[in-house]
Amino acid sequence: MGRGGDSVLTRDDVPWNNIPASGRVRMSPPPIPRLSHSRASRVSLFISILLIVVPVAYAHESRPAFLEIKELAPNRYDLLWRTPLNAGMRLPISLKLPDGSRNVTEPVLRELPDSLVERRMIDAGADGFAGQRIEFVGLQATITDVLVRVQKLDGTHWTTLVHPSQAWVEITGSRSWLSVAGAYVVQGIRHISFGADHLLFVLGLLLIVKDRWMLFKTVTAFTVAHSITLAIATLGYADAPVVPLNAAIALSILFLGPEIVRSWRGETSFTIRHPWVVAFAFGLLHGFGFAGALTSAGLPTSELPVALLSFNVGVEIGQVAFLVLVLLLERSFRVLEIRWPRWAAALPAYTVGGLGAFWTVQRIVILLGGA
Repeated sequence: MGRGGDSVLTRDDVPWNNIPASGRVRMSPPPIPRLSHSRASRVSLFISILLIVVPVAYAHESRPAFLEIKELAPNRYDLLWRTPLNAGMRLPISLKLPDGSRNVTEPVLRELPDSLVERRMIDAGADGFAGQRIEFVGLQATITDVLVRVQKLDGTHWTTLVHPSQAWVEITGSRSWLSVAGAYVVQGIRHISFGADHLLFVLGLLLIVKDRWMLFKTVTAFTVAHSITLAIATLGYADAPVVPLNAAIALSILFLGPEIVRSWRGETSFTIRHPWVVAFAFGLLHGFGFAGALTSAGLPTSELPVALLSFNVGVEIGQVAFLVLVLLLERSFRVLEIRWPRWAAALPAYTVGGLGAFWTVQRIVILLGGA
């Protein structure tokens, strides 16, 4: 009973047990909010790409090792072997020279910020290196290539790229410029394909861009920017220290996380209105990163034009292939009408920002540790 004699019906006053089951009203739980069709496809797309990017992020070492062999006298060679450092550790790759080879001078080691360089003089014996194989022990267990350059006594030279799937090189005669260009194209494709930080930055931009025309402008701006700094750095007009550069690239990824959140909330910012400007600015940084993979091999002057053009073509092929894959996956998810809970909308932004933060801290620690 209520106050003042007013009758108030409470839950305890209702004879629930006397109401037949057919007359009871069943209360259904409220429906779980769902994402819109386009956002659901983007979340599905992001999760799929993430399954590819994250494992590569931990295994990533796309800078190639480098072997240079110069013939100084008949069957006597100057050998330079350069292996990249991954988080301060040398990759577990070693040379196995042909039988009969011996050291004329003991190996001299020099540690650089991004690699370890070993130099020595080799006597290849009576038969020399012609027709012989040099093996790269341990290369099969990595995702690193080896750029090999051979210069003979008569001045002829050739360059090739050795992959983990075939971890040896055979010393033969000179090769055409077309084969040299092909080697650098493949190196460019592999660098962008295994460059988790570069791909994640491009993916972050895609999650902000609203339409295809803006996507074209953004990708073009990124391409032009990294082509400029790739050329400047490769030709020796500018340089960027590897460790601080890697930290700055990670920071560019971290920057995109909050922008993705703003975009999906319907808010706006300079980045959301003009993503091509941000792509151009950070593309300049990424171009220095691309150049590091090319210049770390110590390119000879005669090969610079072919190497620069071919490597950049390879990077663009890899980038376009990634964009096509992303767009095809997004289209597939829309056709399949895959739905995700609304909380999944925040997953792409926080993952991009989280990985960017992780790489930034990791690379700053490496920077301070080497200071």
